[in-house]
Amino acid sequence: MPALEVICSLIGWLCLYLLFCFTFSQRGPEWNCRLVTLTHGVLIVLLTAYVVFVDGPWPFTHAGTENTELQIFALAVCLGYFFFDMGWCVCYRSEGPVMLAHHAASIVGILLALLMGVSGCETCGVIFGSEITNPLLQSRWFLRQLGLYDSLLGDAVDLLFILLFATVRVGVGTVMFYCELTSPRTLLIMKLGGVVMYLLAWVFMVDIARFGYKKSKAKYRKWMENQKLKDMSKEKLVGHTDKSD
Repeated sequence: MPALEVICSLIGWLCLYLLFCFTFSQRGPEWNCRLVTLTHGVLIVLLTAYVVFVDGPWPFTHAGTENTELQIFALAVCLGYFFFDMGWCVCYRSEGPVMLAHHAASIVGILLALLMGVSGCETCGVIFGSEITNPLLQSRWFLRQLGLYDSLLGDAVDLLFILLFATVRVGVGTVMFYCELTSPRTLLIMKLGGVVMYLLAWVFMVDIARFGYKKSKAKYRKWMENQKLKDMSKEKLVGHTDKSD
């Protein structure tokens, strides 16, 4: 268990948060915490992408194998962040039970992989799939704060977020889940952890699908109203022209 690396990671994320608090003192705590979350999301996606796609081994075929040094480093960086964010969420009571359950499951899963020294490759794969949508989620929040959400950019961020979540976290995640369950090397406790993470992914997917449906319905209703206004304007213009003639 690389306890020192995890502690250094926790201190690093805490120091980054304090730096953001000092730099953006006019903003609230959530703004600065989300900046840390955004930074972590970008960093851990790049790091786990290298671990999964370049350094290896391939998680779909080598689930349950012994951890490599780079996998341990990536897991330690991520675990330190989750300790920080979990503490912040509890302190400020900013998240609901589903998100707290996700954080708790992530912490337990990474801890198990580090303590037992196996399943690092699929754990990094799960982190990559889970965090790849995080920068978009944070961007959406920042757009709202800056008054730029109700725009083409906001629609593009939402669409990309929904597509990535559905294809990577649920689609590819289902394949990963199957490979983990059928792997003879993967320990039972890691398989149970995979079940929990997979179920949480579907809980989020249902919420996202509802959001996508409501937003699409609202956009369609707004488009229909705009079309009616345009038609009324044309009718008024035609009527005014006929009177002038």
